[in-house]
Amino acid sequence: MAVHILVADDHPLFRDAIKSAINIPMGDDLAPPVIREAEDFGSAMAALNDNPDTDLVLLDLSMPGSSGLSALVSVRATFPAVPVIVISGTDDVSTVRRSIDLGASGFISKSARTDVIRQGVADVLAGEIALPEGMNLGSEHDAEIEDLIRRIRTLTPQQARVLGMLGEGLLNKQIAYELGVSEATIKAHVSAVLQKLNVDSRTQAVILLSKIGSDMLRDDADED
Repeated sequence: MAVHILVADDHPLFRDAIKSAINIPMGDDLAPPVIREAEDFGSAMAALNDNPDTDLVLLDLSMPGSSGLSALVSVRATFPAVPVIVISGTDDVSTVRRSIDLGASGFISKSARTDVIRQGVADVLAGEIALPEGMNLGSEHDAEIEDLIRRIRTLTPQQARVLGMLGEGLLNKQIAYELGVSEATIKAHVSAVLQKLNVDSRTQAVILLSKIGSDMLRDDADED
């Protein structure tokens, strides 16, 4: 059976480069992968929802509709069985470590060679963690970020989904519609999220979430 891969990135040239790198036989029957594309975060989530057979997501964190690592939080919470490889133009140790800490199965730099991209995808499909060559993740040096990541990891899957949607700027009624629950249920989830993150408002929660990937987003914007 063919492997199904979603490439989510807002740059057509980079999506083409990724497809070219991984469009080789994979899986037990050596069939080429089925590759789907998304150019923004909304279409990426829709593609995952419409294609439950997706085996792997290659996720750019600076697409329209996402706010840094909140995109990763949302994908991992909504589709916990689907491994995610983060792809980014910023490949410093902090960004890579935070991505892995928040549930990514791998990290591939946008400057990586074709063979490195291909190997990273193969490693993750085999159940391994793919990291930039020779990188030692070490430990988080920012105590505030370390505490925030620890708190995020205490969220239930539904609470993590709500936090990710808050990071996307959605209102309670929009989140309720997306999740198919009542607005009162979302208010309860938001209250629980605020309590676990030790903040008083949804605005503070979003600001905290944005701090995790703020340097990465700024660097990616400079490259554009």
